[in-house]
Amino acid sequence: MAERPEVPAALLRRIRTVIDRFPECIEQDAWIGVCWRIRQQTVAHVFGGEDQLFRITFRAEPDEVAAFEHLGPPYFKTDWGSNVVGLVLDRETDWRELRELLTDSYCIQAPMKLAGRLRRPS
Repeated sequence: MAERPEVPAALLRRIRTVIDRFPECIEQDAWIGVCWRIRQQTVAHVFGGEDQLFRITFRAEPDEVAAFEHLGPPYFKTDWGSNVVGLVLDRETDWRELRELLTDSYCIQAPMKLAGRLRRPS
């Protein structure tokens, strides 16, 4: 079995620039990689795969889950959680789009009062 790579510091910094503005969202070490949670709810999880690719998972609305699943790479549907989808992170990653996806994930997972404090990307 191939080893999973550590998430590069530069990649973590880039994700943190998005997530650090989410009220009360905390970063934690995950079973592999790093995750961000609002209370007990996971907003995002970034990790390296045995194939040496880096992925981030997040939450999406049910209609968006189906759309991501049908888009195919770099998007994917996970086998856990009905609203968990992911994206392979590479040189082609659209960071503006990822910012929107992570913001939506936070708003799905956070209590309405906290989600309402967040300014959504335009």
